[in-house]
Amino acid sequence: MARKYYHDDPKWSDVAPLPQEDYGHHPLAAIAYTEEYSEAMGYLRACMAANEHSERVLELTEHIIGLNPAHYTVWLYRAQTLSALNSDLRAEIAWLNPTALQHLKNYQIWHHRQTIIDKLGSPDGEPAFITAMLDQDSKNYHVWSYRQWLVKRFDMFDGRELKWTEGMIDDDVRNNSAWNHRWFLVFGGTVGEGEKVERDVVVRELEYAQDAIRKAPQNQSPWNYLRGVIRRSGLPLSALQHFALEFADPENRPDDDVFSSHALDLLADIYAAAGKTELAVKALDLLATRYDPIRKTYWEYRKGLLEAEGRKEETGAASAAAVETAAA
Repeated sequence: MARKYYHDDPKWSDVAPLPQEDYGHHPLAAIAYTEEYSEAMGYLRACMAANEHSERVLELTEHIIGLNPAHYTVWLYRAQTLSALNSDLRAEIAWLNPTALQHLKNYQIWHHRQTIIDKLGSPDGEPAFITAMLDQDSKNYHVWSYRQWLVKRFDMFDGRELKWTEGMIDDDVRNNSAWNHRWFLVFGGTVGEGEKVERDVVVRELEYAQDAIRKAPQNQSPWNYLRGVIRRSGLPLSALQHFALEFADPENRPDDDVFSSHALDLLADIYAAAGKTELAVKALDLLATRYDPIRKTYWEYRKGLLEAEGRKEETGAASAAAVETAAA
C-alpha cells in the first residue's frame, strides 16, 4: 500500500501539524513511530486543538486507524466528529465491518461499534455480523462481551437467542464462552440474584448440561454450569450425586472405572457435606494420584482440610465426653 503524506496535499495546506511532546530533546523511551504515522498524528493533533470536526478529519482518522487501530484517542475523536456532522451511522458500520475482521482482537473497534449501535438504537444486522466474527475466532472475548451488551441493550432475552447459543455449543461443546453466554441469558438478565428460579427452567438447564456432559465427560464447562444451576436454584449439591455416579463411584466400582475427574471432584464435595469423610478422601486421593495429578498439591490441600476437620470433630467429641464424665 502506498504511503500517504499530508504536507503536499492542498486540502491540508491551512493546517500546521503539531509535533508530539516527548518531554525534552532526549526522551528515555521514545517510541519509534514511522514517518507516515507521526505526520498523520501531527495533523490530527492540530485538528483536535482547533476542535475541527469535518469530512477531512474523518478521512484522517480512517488513515491513522489503518496504521494503528489500537489508538483509543483517535477512535474517540472520530466518534465525536461523526456526532458533530450528524453522519450516516449505517455507513460507519459498513466501514467498520471489514476493519473489525482485519483486527479480531482489537478492543477499541468494539467500543466504537457499541457507541454507534447505541446511537442508532437498533441491533439490525448485528447478530449476523457477530456470527461472522465468531466463525473466525469462536472464543473471542471482545465479541462475546459485545454480544452480551447487545442482548441487554435491546432486551434480546428470548428463545431465538437461546437457540443460537445452543448452536454454538453444539458446534463446540467445550466453548466456555458459549456456556457463559447461556448462563447470562438464563440467569444473568431475566432473573435477579435473589429471585426464585422457576422449576421448569431449573429442570431444563440441568438436563441440558447433563446431556452435554454425557457427550464429553471430561469437559469442565458443563460441569461448572451444572454446579451453578444447583447453587442458583437453592437445591443441595447432593441432588447431583446420582448423575455423578454415572462417571465415577469410589465406593462401589474399581478405581480404574472412572470416566471424569470432574465427577470425582463433585462427589468429593457431596460426600464431605454428608459427613462421609472417608469416601471424600478416597475421591481426592484418586484425583491426586491418577486422574488429575498435575493439580496434586491442590487435591492434597483439600484432603488435608477434610482430615483436619475430622480431627477437630473427634477432639470436640472427646472433650464433651470428658465434661459429661466429670459432671457425673
